[in-house]
Amino acid sequence: MDTSISHLISSEAKRQSEVLEMIPSENYASSDVRAAVGSVFMNKYAEGQAMKRYYQGNSVVDELETLCKSRALRLFGLSEAVWGVNVQALSGSPANLAIIAALLEPGEKILSMYLPDGGHLSHGWQLPDKKITLVSKIWDITFYHVDTSTRLFDYDAIAAQAREVKPKLLISGGTAYPREIDHKRMSEIAHDVGAYYLADVSHEAGLIAGGVNASPFLYADVVMMTTHKTLRGPRGAMIFSKKELSAAIDQSVFPGIQGGPHEHTIAGIAVALEEAHSEGFKAYARQVVTNAQVLANYFVSAGLDVVSGGTDKHLVLIDLRSINASAWVVAWALEFANIIVNRNTVPFDTGSSVYPSGIRLGTPAITTRGMKEEEMKKIGVWIMDVIHLVKDMHLPEEKAERLAFIAQTKKEFAQHHELRAIADRVKSLCAAFPLP
Repeated sequence: MDTSISHLISSEAKRQSEVLEMIPSENYASSDVRAAVGSVFMNKYAEGQAMKRYYQGNSVVDELETLCKSRALRLFGLSEAVWGVNVQALSGSPANLAIIAALLEPGEKILSMYLPDGGHLSHGWQLPDKKITLVSKIWDITFYHVDTSTRLFDYDAIAAQAREVKPKLLISGGTAYPREIDHKRMSEIAHDVGAYYLADVSHEAGLIAGGVNASPFLYADVVMMTTHKTLRGPRGAMIFSKKELSAAIDQSVFPGIQGGPHEHTIAGIAVALEEAHSEGFKAYARQVVTNAQVLANYFVSAGLDVVSGGTDKHLVLIDLRSINASAWVVAWALEFANIIVNRNTVPFDTGSSVYPSGIRLGTPAITTRGMKEEEMKKIGVWIMDVIHLVKDMHLPEEKAERLAFIAQTKKEFAQHHELRAIADRVKSLCAAFPLP
C-alpha cells in the first residue's frame, strides 16, 4: 500500500480511538459496512436504474440495488405500492437538490428553516445581500424561524407565513434543532397551500428506524435521509417518495445532476440497513437519546443556556453568550482535551458562521462505543471544566489581532497543563470503550 496514505490512515484511526467524537453528524460504521464500501463494487459503472442500465455487465449490481431498496422500505415499514426509494444520491445536499429540481420549476417558491435556527445549507441558504447555495440561486427562498422566547417552532406562525408566501415546497430538517418536528402539522401547513412537504431527516434517520423519534412517512410527500449519522452507514443518502413522484426524482438524480452511482457505497448502505433492522439497534437508538438527555440536563443544572431547555434527539445545542464565552475558544480547547464538538450558530445569533455563539455536541458515536449514563456524567464534568478554564478568553475584534490570537492560543492549548490532564482522562475512558 502507498506508505504515505497508510500512515495517514493509521494516524486517523489512532485519533478516532483516543477522542470522544461528539459531533452529532458523525458516527462509526461497522467493519462489515467498511468492507462492503471497500469491495469490488467500486469498479463498476451503472448509470440508470436496476434493469434499465446504459452499460453492460450490471446483473449483479441490479441485484444489489434491488436488495438495498427492499431493505430500506422494510426498515421503515413502507409499502412498495405506495413508496419508491432512490439509493443512488451521493449525499444529502445533492439529494435535496435533485428533489427540488424534480418537484419545482426554476423561480418557484420554497419555505425552509432558517440556518442559524437549526436548518441546513442545502435548503436554500442565502444572506440578505448574497445568494450562497445553488438552490438559492435557482429558486425563490423564504425562511421560517423559531419562536423568540421558546426557541421552538410556532406552527401557527409557520402556517400564517405559508399562507402569505404560498410556497410550492415546504422543507423541514433540523441539523441543530434539538426537538422533534411535528410532521403531521408541517404536512397540513404545506398541503393547505398546495405545497409539497419534504422532510429532511438526515440527523434523525436512525432514531426513527429505532422507534425513538416520530416517523414522517405518514405525512410527507418526500423524505430524504443521509445514511452516515444516526443510521451508522457510509456517507450516502436515500430519497423516499410517494410513488407518483418517484420517476421524476429518479430522473432528477440521474441524468439530472449526477452520473453513475457509487455502487460500493450502496453496498455499505445495504449492510447498514440490515444492521439497523435488529433489536440491538433499537436499544442503541434509545441509548443515544438517553445519553443526550443526561448531558443536556447536566448542562442546564450547571447553569449553561441549553437551547430549548433540553433535547428529544441525539444532539445538544449550547448558547455560550449567557456566560460570555467564545464558542471558537471553547471548541478548540475541547479538541485539545480530546473532546470533539463543533462550534455552531444558535437562534438569533449575533456572531457569524465562522465565529458563532454556540457549540453543538451529540451522542451517536460515543454511544456506538458502548458508553452510557455514567460515562455521560464524567464527560459533562470534563466539558464544564474546559469551559471554565477558557471562558474569559475572547477573540479580538480586529482581523490581524484575531489571527495572531488564534495562532498563539492553539500553541498555548497544546501545552496547557489542565487541558492535557483532561485529555489523558479522556484517553483512559476511550481505551475502555474500543471502536467497533
